[in-house]
This record gives sequence, C-alpha cells and structure tokens, in this order.
Amino acid sequence: MKSQARRNFIKTSVVAGAGVLLVPDIVSASVSSRSESALAGKKVLYVYGGWEGHEPKQSVDLFVPWLRSQGADVKVSDSLDAYLDEELMDSVDLIVQIWTMGTISGEQEKGLLAAVKKGAGLAGWHGGIGDSFRNNVEYQFMVGGQWVAHPGGVIDYTVHVSDQTDPVTKGLNDFAMHSEQYYMHVDPNVKVLATTKFSGEHSAWIEGSVIPVVWKKYYGDGRVFYSSLGHVMKDFEVPEALEIMQRGILWAAESKYQPREKWLSPVYGG
Repeated sequence: MKSQARRNFIKTSVVAGAGVLLVPDIVSASVSSRSESALAGKKVLYVYGGWEGHEPKQSVDLFVPWLRSQGADVKVSDSLDAYLDEELMDSVDLIVQIWTMGTISGEQEKGLLAAVKKGAGLAGWHGGIGDSFRNNVEYQFMVGGQWVAHPGGVIDYTVHVSDQTDPVTKGLNDFAMHSEQYYMHVDPNVKVLATTKFSGEHSAWIEGSVIPVVWKKYYGDGRVFYSSLGHVMKDFEVPEALEIMQRGILWAAESKYQPREKWLSPVYGG
C-alpha cells in the first residue's frame, strides 16, 4: 500500500511564475519576510481532488509554485492514499488539502488524524477542508467547523478582520468579496481572526448572524488553519484573501517547531 501511495505522488512541473498573483507591496513584503523561516526546508504534502467546482487542480498551479518558491519540499498527490503512507505522514511538517465532499476510508482518515495529532500542521480553505468527508465527525472535530449553507450563492459581502493583533491578520483591514458567503457550524474554542455578517436577504431568519471566516486551532499537537474564502482561484485575486491564506499556511507550517500558543477562550464561557 505504501508503494501505491508513493506512485500517486505527482511532482508538478510549472512554468516559473505560474499561479503567482500580484499584491500590494506592503502586503507581499510581509509574506516574504515571514516565509524564509516558516517554509524553508519544510516537508509539505499537498493533497487535491474531490468536487471539481472548487478547482482543486487549478489550486495546485497557484499554490504549489509559491510553496516551492519559499523553499518548501512539496509532494503533490491526487489520491487520499497518501494518508496511508506511514513513513511519509511521520515526516511531513504540513498538509495542505483541497478535497471537497467525497469519501475517505477509515484507514485514510486514521493516517491523516494521527499525523496532525502528533504535530503536523494542516491548512486549507473553503470546501477544501471545510466541506470534506461529510460523514466523518472526527475529521470535522479536527478542522473546527463544517460548511452548512451559502445563502444566495455567489454574492457581494464584507469580511471583517476581527483580530488585528494576530500575525495572520495584522495590518489588514475589512475587505469586500464577491463569492460564496459561507455559513458554518463552528467549534466555540477556535481562535477567530475574521468574521462576516449575514444580511438576511436570502435567508431572513439569519439576518444579523455573525459567522467566523478565518480561524486557527489545535488538534492534539498540530496547528490547524482554516479560511472559508476561495470558492474558485479567482477569489485569491483579492489581495487580502490571498495574504490571509499564505500567512495561515506559514503559521501552520511551524507546528512542530514553535511553542504551543495559549489562547483557548470558549465563546460560551461559564
């Protein structure tokens, strides 16, 4: 099974500069300065597949060149069998997954959960980790939330940067999106970095609801980062959306190397 998993790895070959988006100097500079220590020499597993509407293959062309440009050793797999390779999963520093819906076997899920619990970082966006494997509740416990609706489909909405002190969102202001506004069921113990408010235009009973857009959390010893932005790759032409995702990847990549952050703050108190 290990050999089969290894055969599924795809060493992508892309034209230099492919998938790179231009962002304002003040934004791109912050990514560059952090990336040298966060990704250089790190082993990254990039797993893509599932529902094609979220452009999993196109995401490879956008994010893998960037990961490699920062010095990461990236393996790309279009199969969940990568999670069966114990030697690989023990060695990775970071897993980036974009796999919407679909199914995962018990053994595949076990391999993924074990790697993160032992300290590998996990990062992803939108349905790529926030709407994967709908029958797997332990997986959802790891991610910290699950997509349940996007009222109105692709609409205009605002993302509110609610935490401007965290390195992932520091220096960023509120910004507009034209995409799916994700309504999520969310773990009350995640550290929320950005939110969005629903107007009620498309579902009147949720008018005024504030739902997390960006968060980070732990699962065991592993750092988990999630952003609901990124329905299609064009969404990352919004500089803040791309910046947040890149910074989140950088944060998750240091899971095995930086002290555990202490910010557990339950929403419901008690």
